[in-house]
Amino acid sequence: MDDYERLRQILDKHLAGAPPSKTFDRILRILFTPEEAKIALALIFAPRAVEDIAARAGLSVEEARRLCESMANKGIVFSREKDGSMGYALLPTIPGLFEFPFMKGGGEAMHEALAKLWQEYHREGLGDSFAGSATPLTRVVPVEQAIDTRVEVLPFEVISQMLERNETFALAQCACRVSVRGCDRPTDVCLVFDKTGRYLIERGLAREISKEEALEVVRRAEKAGLVHTTNNSRDRLNLICNCCPCCCTILRGLTELENPNAFAVSRWRSQVDADLCNGCGICEEQRCPVGAIKVVDLVAEVDPQRCIGCGLCVTACDPGALSLVPREEAPDTPRTITEMGLKIAAEKGRAEEFAKLMGR
Repeated sequence: MDDYERLRQILDKHLAGAPPSKTFDRILRILFTPEEAKIALALIFAPRAVEDIAARAGLSVEEARRLCESMANKGIVFSREKDGSMGYALLPTIPGLFEFPFMKGGGEAMHEALAKLWQEYHREGLGDSFAGSATPLTRVVPVEQAIDTRVEVLPFEVISQMLERNETFALAQCACRVSVRGCDRPTDVCLVFDKTGRYLIERGLAREISKEEALEVVRRAEKAGLVHTTNNSRDRLNLICNCCPCCCTILRGLTELENPNAFAVSRWRSQVDADLCNGCGICEEQRCPVGAIKVVDLVAEVDPQRCIGCGLCVTACDPGALSLVPREEAPDTPRTITEMGLKIAAEKGRAEEFAKLMGR
């Protein structure tokens, strides 16, 4: 067994997974040099000091630091300075190894090769591995303007409220649209926060913006018909992906792979007032990303089982015929990111291994 396969096996113990595939082997060989793959085996998914990494890899501290810095600059390992010492950690396949190398915008021969390989790997197994548990890793957040404020709204459903809990705001290119290029929707709409956001800014993979600018990005994404998705927990936002159904890994889990656990729908669903609907078809043709709306006899009809509760149809309905209403059975959103991770790890049968690789 070579170092690349050993590295894949470690990555496969993360929640996102890394199922065996010749395609993924090719991806790893593009991302990691043989030297980098060898030292990556000394990393886990929590930052380790470079001195510890050097000892585990049998290298000098200087050589270990050189290799870790090279990988961090490429966006294939995470780095964080704490108490004056730099620590390095493995990144999962998603979000991480796929997205971060594309966040500058791509354009190199390496990116062209990776784009094709990641698409193949998504279909071969990564898409279903990422969504291979009853508890999804990500969830849909409804468009804020689409929610009726007369109905109780929970804080984790309102992006503007949740952003108050974040300190660092990073804006990057959407790796999905940069690599797939399946539509002309904007690419500069990927938001990452706090520790991971700081890492991306420090490595030149994203630029720092203000909270107000982040809110403007969210509004711009909504106008472009992009679905807001984030980590499936109630405590804080780690990221906001603004997704299209043709390019984005998260939505394609449903639109392409038909995986019911691709992501968690929001607590809301769309509803039509037939008396107000004029049958214009904008909701069906331009706004619904998952084909949940059909216009029949000049009246829109919503399939509540297919609706993901994004609210994009509501904000584009001039007659006001569409609205979001609470679902009869609301999805159970984990309280914290840690709770979500432990729950998914247990569902995938890798709780003990995952805990060790998280340094617990």
